[in-house]
Amino acid sequence: MIHDEESSNKSDNRKFSEILEAASSRRSFMTGTISLAAATFIAPSLATGATLNNTVGSRGSGENRLRKGGINFEPVPVSAGTGPMPTISSDYEYQVLIPWGTPLESGIAEYTGDPTTRPSAADQERMIGVGHDGMHFFPIEGRNSEGILAINHEFGSNSHVLGKEAPENDEDIRLSQAAHGVAMVHIKRGRQGWKVVTDSPYNRRITPNTPVVFAGPAQGSSAIAPEAGARGTVNNCSSGHTPWGTYLTCEENFNGYFGDNQGTWTPTEEQERYGFSSTGFGYGWETHSSDRRFDLGSNAHPNEDNRFGWVVEIDPMAPDQPPVKRTALGRFKHEGVAIVEGKNGHIVAYMGDDQRFDYIYKYVSSGNWEEMLAEGISPLDRGRLHVAKFNDDGTGEWLRLTINNPILAERFSSQAEVLTYARVAADLLGATPMDRPEWTTVAPNGDVYCTLTNNSRREEPNAANPLAPNADGHIIRWRDSANHVGNRFVWDIFAFAQDTHAEGDERSFSDPDGLWVDPGGRMFIQTDGDQVKGLNNQLLVCSVYDNGGARSMDIRRLFTGVTGDEITGLTTTPNRRTLFINTQHPGNGDPLLSSFPAEPDGVTIPRDSTFVITRKDGWVVGS
Repeated sequence: MIHDEESSNKSDNRKFSEILEAASSRRSFMTGTISLAAATFIAPSLATGATLNNTVGSRGSGENRLRKGGINFEPVPVSAGTGPMPTISSDYEYQVLIPWGTPLESGIAEYTGDPTTRPSAADQERMIGVGHDGMHFFPIEGRNSEGILAINHEFGSNSHVLGKEAPENDEDIRLSQAAHGVAMVHIKRGRQGWKVVTDSPYNRRITPNTPVVFAGPAQGSSAIAPEAGARGTVNNCSSGHTPWGTYLTCEENFNGYFGDNQGTWTPTEEQERYGFSSTGFGYGWETHSSDRRFDLGSNAHPNEDNRFGWVVEIDPMAPDQPPVKRTALGRFKHEGVAIVEGKNGHIVAYMGDDQRFDYIYKYVSSGNWEEMLAEGISPLDRGRLHVAKFNDDGTGEWLRLTINNPILAERFSSQAEVLTYARVAADLLGATPMDRPEWTTVAPNGDVYCTLTNNSRREEPNAANPLAPNADGHIIRWRDSANHVGNRFVWDIFAFAQDTHAEGDERSFSDPDGLWVDPGGRMFIQTDGDQVKGLNNQLLVCSVYDNGGARSMDIRRLFTGVTGDEITGLTTTPNRRTLFINTQHPGNGDPLLSSFPAEPDGVTIPRDSTFVITRKDGWVVGS
């Protein structure tokens, strides 16, 4: 993903490093959590008096304990995990699917990376975009061989998409916009592998120009008005999915698409907190002569900046239904959203705000999700949004973002404003600034995990974050009270990436990003950042299981990407025998680094692509 390198959090809330330093004095057993000699890494239980087991509720034992999920594949060695082409475990194989420029309709020529041309904007709206990221496989009639692959197209630089550093006309801007957004792709497995079902009624592109609607507490409010004619979703990073079969796409660095074409714009306090600037990330969309939506200096589209930064719900089986921005989940730089059913059927959503010193959030629906749907109410429209505060003693609190709190009532006039400026509200409540919260995932036993990918602005080392800056990141773990719906939790640090870097250690990784724990207890870790030992970004699998009261992880490298890419997006077929992941911005768009999926030739433009990964013996992926 593209990163916003500046922290916009100017609050004086306690830094996570201070909290962990205080906690480390009584949790010295966490020192040396990686056992190099045993080739396993040990994640300790929580401190005495704040254990995971005493807060999980009725589902915390018996059949819901984390089940053993062993792994037995040959890992990719460090020496093989470099270069312009991917590498996979010798026990696995992959197929390349839907690279940028794959047509979804007949009559459109595939874009193959020819550097002398680019797709037209009209064609790009009917083909796969760039920036492959979060995705989910929705099986058709429960099949493992056919379904709708919902996939995000997070970002694509001008040099990659346009072949130039800045757009020169409105057609260039429309092409750049058409390469962003989301795709719904009907795919089917045949004798020759997986293919796109061209001209399927399910095939659909959703771009920054697609009509959208709003729902939830901010709908109809002055914070996002006027909503009539609202369009688009952008910088779609990771994702989630609901028990009722819909896709959740998450808008992350939306601020980067806005700029000031007039030279007259002065940021508000709220715009500064969300990182808006006069130049954005250099896309130049604010220069569009016939559409001033992204021009901060124009009065033609008031509140347009507030109409981005939400979780967006899309029904993959209803292509005529517009995407819905669910405002109850708050507005911030959503990395992804992990949905779990909590106590009494409440829907719980865990979300990270991916910027240095920003926060982790939780949403709890107001009622049982099935009952709400039966009444015609979305479980994502009525509920409570919280932000996490991590205490020194290994406990934590979920602070509710509500206008009924006098602290927030003094600053905001409505719940709609609280949610639209959720970052500001979280600042006021004293939430804990984190090291770039990214993906969240919920394990079968109720443990929740979040990747904290890195923080180059960390100034002081401590026992829990030993690097200053924190170049390699870590993974945090917590357990909520009352089976996810309570306001208390206990937490510890599950893994420090830097501890995998010992000489000769084949498990090395840095910058954890994508994260998923499967029903068998296997943790899948994807990376996005400079890896040690010259490695490309990678996918690793850990077997996480109970072992005499301790947690043990046998980390193995299943896959490495290509030079300059990010490995991201992760979903499986229902039987988990087929895994889909992505390479994003292979070669950073530079054919001198990679021409993937073409063989290296120094000329062909590399294209973001999806990998279909299977075990050669046909068994569960990750095993």
